[in-house]
Amino acid sequence: MTTTIDEIRDNFSLLDEWEDRYRYVIELGRTLEPLSEAEHSAENKVQGCVSQVWLSKRLERDANGQPRLIYIGDSDAHIVRGLVAIVLTLFSGHTPKEILATDALALFDEFGFRDHLTPQRSNGLRSMVERIRTDAREALASAA
Repeated sequence: MTTTIDEIRDNFSLLDEWEDRYRYVIELGRTLEPLSEAEHSAENKVQGCVSQVWLSKRLERDANGQPRLIYIGDSDAHIVRGLVAIVLTLFSGHTPKEILATDALALFDEFGFRDHLTPQRSNGLRSMVERIRTDAREALASAA
């Protein structure tokens, strides 16, 4: 994905109707890099999501030796796959400190997800964010 979170924010602001926003979220999901069969594993499955969601991570170091968490993800539901794309746009490629400093839930509120997603999908979104935040805390702890 080459879309930035600011581009997603701008595109969302141009769409007045939620039906159009849902279509946009689904389109974002279509841009996700595919997961291999091996990555559709129990270890990568996100708990707390009604739909099946998988997040596969790898830890890389940038030129300064800083750890960066890189994610790819997938879901068996079109809208949720789009939500995965938004979450990955927000977090993938960032350092653990940047991830922990990001208030994803405030962004999702800005997008209106709290009012327009089912409670189950909202819980799943929070589960994805918490999974990534846990990965960031673990990466920080192992670097210390």
